Amino acid sequence: MTKLLIVVITLFMPMLIQAQGYNALFIADSLRKDADVVKRYEEYILTIKSPAKYTLYEKHVYTVLKPAASSYARYVTHYDRFSSINYVSAKMYDGMGKEIRHSKKSDWKDNSAYDGFSLLSDSRYKENDFFSTEYPYTVEYEEEDENNGTQGFPRWVPQRSPKMSVEYSKFTIIAPADYVVRYKQLNFAGQPVISQKGSSKIYTWEIKNIPALKEEDDAPPFSELVPSVIFAPSEFEVEGYKGNMSTWADYGKFMYQLVKGRDVLPDEIKKKVHELTDHLGNEKEKIFVLYDFLQKNTRYISIQLGIGGWQPFEASYVAEKKYGDCKALSNYMIALLKEAGITGKYVEIYGGKEPPPFVEDFPFSQSNHVISCVPLGKDTIWLECTNQTVSPGYMGSFTGNRKALMIDETGGHIVHTPVYSVADNVQRRIVTATADADGNLDAVIKNIYTGLQQDFPHSLMYDASKEDREKYLNQMFNLPTYQVLKNEYKELKGIIPAVEESLQIRLTNYASITGKRLFINPNIFGGATQKLMADTARKYDYIIDEDYRDIDSVEIKIPNGYKLETIPKEVSLQTKFGKYVSSVKLLDDRIVYYRLMEQYNSRIPAKEYNEIVKFYEQVYKSDRSKVVLVKPE
Repeated sequence: MTKLLIVVITLFMPMLIQAQGYNALFIADSLRKDADVVKRYEEYILTIKSPAKYTLYEKHVYTVLKPAASSYARYVTHYDRFSSINYVSAKMYDGMGKEIRHSKKSDWKDNSAYDGFSLLSDSRYKENDFFSTEYPYTVEYEEEDENNGTQGFPRWVPQRSPKMSVEYSKFTIIAPADYVVRYKQLNFAGQPVISQKGSSKIYTWEIKNIPALKEEDDAPPFSELVPSVIFAPSEFEVEGYKGNMSTWADYGKFMYQLVKGRDVLPDEIKKKVHELTDHLGNEKEKIFVLYDFLQKNTRYISIQLGIGGWQPFEASYVAEKKYGDCKALSNYMIALLKEAGITGKYVEIYGGKEPPPFVEDFPFSQSNHVISCVPLGKDTIWLECTNQTVSPGYMGSFTGNRKALMIDETGGHIVHTPVYSVADNVQRRIVTATADADGNLDAVIKNIYTGLQQDFPHSLMYDASKEDREKYLNQMFNLPTYQVLKNEYKELKGIIPAVEESLQIRLTNYASITGKRLFINPNIFGGATQKLMADTARKYDYIIDEDYRDIDSVEIKIPNGYKLETIPKEVSLQTKFGKYVSSVKLLDDRIVYYRLMEQYNSRIPAKEYNEIVKFYEQVYKSDRSKVVLVKPE
């Protein structure tokens, strides 16, 4: 071998190795199966400098196989007054692993992380986006950040979506030898490799060759299905506030530091509290009156500046400005209660219709929202302080039926918000309709929604314009042609609130005519709109996460001259996950229909999934059964 050839090989060998490493042809078939993207390589290095500082290095390499995964070509990294970005880099490779683009830090877009509703925020983000119409291609992102404040660490989740497979992922923590590194492994059987280098202890987790997952409707939360490790500090510090997160009691004591002393009200508000409550006979009445005062005199505006993401603005600030974020408004409500001699509590909670599972045996921040509550003996009044129209004591689907952390001077206490049962979440629909000989129907509907079932009608009342409400109402039913001529709403406030809805509707060609026969489906406005697909190879449990009861009572006056020919049979189904009853009768010149549908919060093993399929198949069929009327010659 000549010296020149040796030099050429030496110079180009690293490039050849790199190209081979990112060449999509080298991805194993097992990782291509069912995958839209392959995570080729991932590495985190979290270095804890002190209870107040840490750095984080990240490297992510994705091979995008299909257009459905093109979002992985975009990379976003956030920063604020607590964090700074030391370094970012982005590279793009073609299917053979050859580098075709390279973005430096100066090439990245820098934007305010405005969320659309915050008044003020110091959060910003940098982003880079690659684009290609040729698949597969590979992107490589690197960054290093410096963080002031150690109140939270990133979670290691190698597999981020069902359609992602993983070749290799690693997470390393470097910490002072005497620092207690807290972690909890979920669906991960391996143990970290622990070593010591000088005065530092090094913890390393790694995982290889995770195939893509089969996607299934209503499966358990994704976090239940994939390996992950949660990390949280023991001793920590943020903006001079020190704390410990080893127990819920300790975590709560830290949060209490941030809230304590911020409940002082101006004199005029104190006077108003006494005007409103001194003449009332019991605490519940006082709570409801003060909550009404809060709703009518404040509004929600998010303010996220510095430690304001954790600490509420003072009650005096809210009294003056008449606005605040969830923390500030909840703290203000507690201050109003205190002035009336009532003890309110500050509660951290995750707000959203699909909250992640609460990890009870591993203390760390698991909230994105704050509410307040008042324990009253065996009862508790829960208060959502950011909503100007919701009933006092009602949590709904946004904060109901989940664990949360109540904060007081003794620390943090795990609590559970109200669970809304089948008896709470009811829709009662009474329909009176008249059919004509051309198959048209004029119908009047009286609906009463309670509990979770009133959430959406409540939003139609308060959050939708008249035009938007009418547009929705004229699209809500699974009917070919109809028009809502009139709509009216009335709210009944309470711990389990209700909304009364009155609709007047004209349905064109609802009943079908064939010769001398008239076919009418008496289940005009309710019913299952789709069937579940059978799956003998289902892998995961089937989750039903909401209880409800629907009751439909329908009377349809039939046209003169028609007689009954056939009528659907009565159906009665009872299972552990639902109940269904339907019956149809002809009384004089009226079709009388009754339908009851109940769904029960359940977790059904995969092997029983086809029982659910059968149940909903029977419901679907019954809901579409028709009365056949005939007009004698």
